[in-house]
Amino acid sequence: MTSRAATLIGLTAILMWSLLAALTVATGKIPAFQLAAMTFAIGALVGSLTWIGRPEAVATLRQPALAWIVGVGGLFGYHALYFLALRFAPPAEAGLLNYLWPLLIVLFSSLLPGERLAPHHVIGALLGLVGTVLLFAASSGSGFAPGQLPGLIAAFVAAFVWATYSVMSRRLKSVPTDAVAGFCAVTALLAAVVHERVEVTVWPETTGQWLAIIVLGVGPVGAAFYAWDIGMKRGDIRVLGAASYATPLLSTLFLMLAGFATPSVSIAIAAVLIAGGGLIAAKDMIWKG
Repeated sequence: MTSRAATLIGLTAILMWSLLAALTVATGKIPAFQLAAMTFAIGALVGSLTWIGRPEAVATLRQPALAWIVGVGGLFGYHALYFLALRFAPPAEAGLLNYLWPLLIVLFSSLLPGERLAPHHVIGALLGLVGTVLLFAASSGSGFAPGQLPGLIAAFVAAFVWATYSVMSRRLKSVPTDAVAGFCAVTALLAAVVHERVEVTVWPETTGQWLAIIVLGVGPVGAAFYAWDIGMKRGDIRVLGAASYATPLLSTLFLMLAGFATPSVSIAIAAVLIAGGGLIAAKDMIWKG
């Protein structure tokens, strides 16, 4: 697989993640860890279904401890921290701190063997960050209470966890993408354990809520992680990092289409900044095309 093809596959993960907010709203009032357990279980099933006719794929679960620590730590650790952030901090501020991870991926990529960080990669990522700041500022309140500090810290740490997981995936390039199904399965189990201890079970009440959960598990919490793994391991990690700033923008656009958000000038300006940053960061790939 070429680097360009892998990068394009990685970009589909960004598109799928942009549906996360709208689909989560559509699931109703299901507790966060219960929803994580259900959707990650579906995500694990999605990956394991690709093993049909490939019995050798099961052997990919036999990976070194480091691969499991990075895989499960990244998937479960990030989502646990992000849920904690949303519980204690305002969504806008928590989301903004959390979305430091695209910039961190671009910066961390310079530590990888054979990777060179060019000025246009940094410029593209910074433009994306500015656009994201503007996007979240439009819905942000004025300041925050001291009791919200743990949530803000959790969001900040979550950004580092996801960036580290993504970049370490490149370091663990020898670990097949099939193994992500195992990481999803363990994440679902851990989420179920946490749910059992800290949440009250709430089952979906309508067919629409069940459908939203299934779509979440198949797409944003399923296929997206496999696509991201391919992109991180074989694609242009710097382009994918900068392009990830499209996620909050596309997410907002989908929320508007679903009637959960309203258009504004800030969103339009943010769109220009984020799209421009992505194009600048992907200059080399586009020029080669």
